[in-house]
Amino acid sequence: MAVAARIKPQELFAPEEWARLSARSSWRGIAMVAHAWGVILLAGALFVIWPNPLTYIVAVMLIGARQLGLAILMHEAAHGGLHPNLKVNDWLGEWLCAAPLGASLNSYRPYHLTHHKFAQQAEDPDLVLSAPFPTTRASLRRKIVRDLTGQTFFKQRFGPIIAGLKKRADGQAPGAIFARAAAGQKRFLLINLAMLVVLSVAGLWWAWFALWLVPMATWFPLVTRLRNIAEHALVAKDEPDPFRHARTTRANWLERALVAPYHVNFHAEHHLFMHVPCWNLPRAHRLLREKGLTEGMLTAPGYLTVLKAASGKVA
Repeated sequence: MAVAARIKPQELFAPEEWARLSARSSWRGIAMVAHAWGVILLAGALFVIWPNPLTYIVAVMLIGARQLGLAILMHEAAHGGLHPNLKVNDWLGEWLCAAPLGASLNSYRPYHLTHHKFAQQAEDPDLVLSAPFPTTRASLRRKIVRDLTGQTFFKQRFGPIIAGLKKRADGQAPGAIFARAAAGQKRFLLINLAMLVVLSVAGLWWAWFALWLVPMATWFPLVTRLRNIAEHALVAKDEPDPFRHARTTRANWLERALVAPYHVNFHAEHHLFMHVPCWNLPRAHRLLREKGLTEGMLTAPGYLTVLKAASGKVA
């Protein structure tokens, strides 16, 4: 197996620089998780207080982006970056980030670390995400429409159940298929049931559907796709240069709010130094730039630039 090339941080940074970059924090990860949930609550309150089509669209976009933020913080927990105490790190990552979205930190961690080990090599499990690019503008538009209309969500969430029903043995009760699926999502179902109960007690039962499920079924899949495209689309397979295993995309304040929360846009730095907490990735980028090491790094000036390149294939 071809393991992705690595660079030792000590070859690039002075000991005091690396110590500061790699230091864990007992409060920053907790603050980021609190921030994600705080934005979700405030965005929902925006529509509840001023209900109109504009505030609803804004709320859906902000909440969907912070659902992506929770997924990013789960990713941070997979690297042990949310808290120096691994038990606290894993509890935050599982119960407050992964489970509300139907994900599992314990399942994601080995998968994701394999991605880092074999980044852009044949054994990279995420290679399938970047393989279709470049594609045509029409193809990208169809993907975006599927995301925003809930088709991607339905396929991802219910596709395995439908496949199981089609393949079930003669005499096998459909209920067994549903029971197995529910057992695999028990934390997701438990947390979301609790959210629905709390909102119902407050007289806002509809908010779970309109302000949690709809963003999860529309904006969340879209920005997840955009993030995946920006990170690895058009990155060479079997790339030998560690500085070019992933792309760093400069993000303005609007992109950080709606597409790339919690410094996820610094993805080249993350692959170079996967144990650096996400809040230190901008500092790592500045240090690399000061040392003249960003010239060979794969970068983009913005998300639209990447999307244009990724959809530039002629039909």
